[in-house]
Amino acid sequence: MNVRLKEDYLKMRFEDIYDRYSQKELDTQAAADILGISVRTFLRKRNRFEEEGFDGCFDRRLNHCPSNRAGDDEVELLTGLYNERYKGFSVKHFYGFAKLHPSMTRSYNWCRQTLQQAGLVEKSSRGGPHRQRRERKPMSGMMVHQDGSTHLWIPALDHNIDLIVTLDDATSEVTSGFFVEQEGTMSSFQGIKETIEKKGVFCTFYTDRGAHYADTPEAGGKVDKAHLTQVGQALKQLNIRHIHAYSPQARGRSERMFRTLQDRLPKELALHGISTVEQANRYLQEEYWPRHNLEFSVKPKDSTSAYIPWLHRGSLDEILCVKEDRVVQSDNTVRYEGLILQIPPQTNRHHYVKAEVEVRKYLNHTLGIFYGHQCLGRYDQMGNLLPQDQRIKEAA
Repeated sequence: MNVRLKEDYLKMRFEDIYDRYSQKELDTQAAADILGISVRTFLRKRNRFEEEGFDGCFDRRLNHCPSNRAGDDEVELLTGLYNERYKGFSVKHFYGFAKLHPSMTRSYNWCRQTLQQAGLVEKSSRGGPHRQRRERKPMSGMMVHQDGSTHLWIPALDHNIDLIVTLDDATSEVTSGFFVEQEGTMSSFQGIKETIEKKGVFCTFYTDRGAHYADTPEAGGKVDKAHLTQVGQALKQLNIRHIHAYSPQARGRSERMFRTLQDRLPKELALHGISTVEQANRYLQEEYWPRHNLEFSVKPKDSTSAYIPWLHRGSLDEILCVKEDRVVQSDNTVRYEGLILQIPPQTNRHHYVKAEVEVRKYLNHTLGIFYGHQCLGRYDQMGNLLPQDQRIKEAA
């Protein structure tokens, strides 16, 4: 319908309702409701109609171009930017990049409507399955979640890898996040260590019942708390309570976060031509997580933090490591994962033959042999004994 026809239609409709209103067939509210306008607007139009008969213009907005209306060049800039560089991004994800452009000053809603009108994105349906909300912990540091997700995170790799994320329940701040080839004990230790070094020791650790987190004698059954995994033993040393989730819904906060990450990260990594795990992890730390936390983290109800600073930095490595018992062979060697580790001569004992020792494997893949609290030797990942002056440095 062109502007002129619309003018004529609106005037005829108003005049019809006005006649019935004048004859007291309709009150003010009924007349306004039929016309689909407010009572205030109806009274304003009634007064104008009685004074000047609309003067050939029923709605002055129909012939008026808004001063803030976007020009064709601005629409072309937005649609061109989306088509050429960010195609497939959700509107919210795309808008985070678009607003960095110096010529882009429009709102998110304008961006969304423009892309929808251009047919570049589909209009999303509202609503979803009903779920019961679980309240966040009131203070940061009261509960920390850790979970992993297997996905084609780096499209250039052409195979799935795991993303390990550790986040605070109260704020949704990601305290640690990195890619590994496969989730396991070491990746869990790394997430815990990075969180403690960044924030401090937390109160509870919330995870699923994966084999590196818990011993479950029956598949899908209850956790055997009498037999702790390597992760469980480390948490006990740190005095952190371990809570195991018994359903995916119980981990809803991290599950929803992974859906967001699976939509965003592969597109960003492909956009920047990232093709290796090392490059991807560097991008996460330097670019993505600071922006993600700024957008998605929230303020806790209580500004007091439950994190406790960890002051014994070196000893954290001695806790967050894989520990296994071995018996020393007759030639003062220990066999571990196909390596032969030679114990060097000790000043306080002639030999350790037949002694039970503990082999520790650290996050940087170096090894250590301990007899009680005494370190008998430290080794690189090939099993070579490290010089005395490098042992502490290499294990840190």
